[in-house]
Amino acid sequence: MKNTDIDTNWIILFAAWLIAAVGLLGSLFFSEVMEFAPCTLCWFERIFLYPLVITLAIGLFPFDRAAIKYSLPLAITGLLIAFYHNLVYFGIISEDLTPCKQGVSCSDVYIKLLGFIDIPLLALMSFAAIIVLLFILKRRLK
Repeated sequence: MKNTDIDTNWIILFAAWLIAAVGLLGSLFFSEVMEFAPCTLCWFERIFLYPLVITLAIGLFPFDRAAIKYSLPLAITGLLIAFYHNLVYFGIISEDLTPCKQGVSCSDVYIKLLGFIDIPLLALMSFAAIIVLLFILKRRLK
């Protein structure tokens, strides 16, 4: 493996970590600064997002391909929860069929960036981007 390959692989892993870190900081900003109460599905998404910041960071110093093995299951599970959350948010699945029966509604609208990007969609896009980057990295390391 050439030195430039190692640098490119590191950058791909760093990009995945950066997305996870921005997601972590964004979720904390929304809940702690903006005082948006997270719904149950948001908490489940956080359960799978927050460890990604750690597992991806550990894989950066020094670069370790094992970070893919540990991070991919977290990201895929987070994506599935975020996908389900979006189905609830957009009314495709009834909120009565979710764990959101108590507490904050999983379909409350807090923000609309560019008129259509909301918090559940941000989570879905973040997990999807992390998964894409990890699969690209996995394919490069074969």
